[in-house]
Amino acid sequence: MSPTVIAIAIAAAVLVTALWYRAAYNDFVRLRNLIAESWKQVDVELQRRHELVPNLVATVERAAAFERGTLEAVTIARNNARSLAADPNRTGGELSGVATAENTLTAALSQLSALAEQYPELGAIRNYAALQRELSDVEDRIAAARRLYNANVRALNTKRESIPAALVAARHHISPAQYFEISTLEARAAVDVDQLFRAQTTGNSSTPTD
Repeated sequence: MSPTVIAIAIAAAVLVTALWYRAAYNDFVRLRNLIAESWKQVDVELQRRHELVPNLVATVERAAAFERGTLEAVTIARNNARSLAADPNRTGGELSGVATAENTLTAALSQLSALAEQYPELGAIRNYAALQRELSDVEDRIAAARRLYNANVRALNTKRESIPAALVAARHHISPAQYFEISTLEARAAVDVDQLFRAQTTGNSSTPTD
């Protein structure tokens, strides 16, 4: 084989490798952008849920002699979740704290809904029924947005662990993305009101209130 042919073959191999490397890196960039965009949608729906809770609590409080501890648990859980979601210093690697707060809020809302069934007069209140329907719709949108976000996370993490793309990830220090799960057993557990009060007190000592 002539030196010219060898040189051409080497040049072609280098070019192909460079093109592949660039494409692999750009794909990582694309996936990270998709993760960021899909998380924004999750965040939007979580904020909508946070905004609904005060109206729901106020409606129940006016309509029935409800257990005060249940309403306080919902309010505190909502405030904790909102403060974490609105933290401008929160990074993508701190989603576990957000998930824990949202799980606690889900549990508190579940208790509120279960206890509300003991008060038939609530069912006759149009505002309460409308808020419940809106909350259910928001929950569905949260689930859909979370599925999309986790699908993008899975795509990036799978590519990051695949050979030879893993070489590009290591070279550019591309970290694995974190899944957002809010469907654990914790979400169905009973809420400890005293623990929520302690968490709220601790949070208020370092984070300004709304």
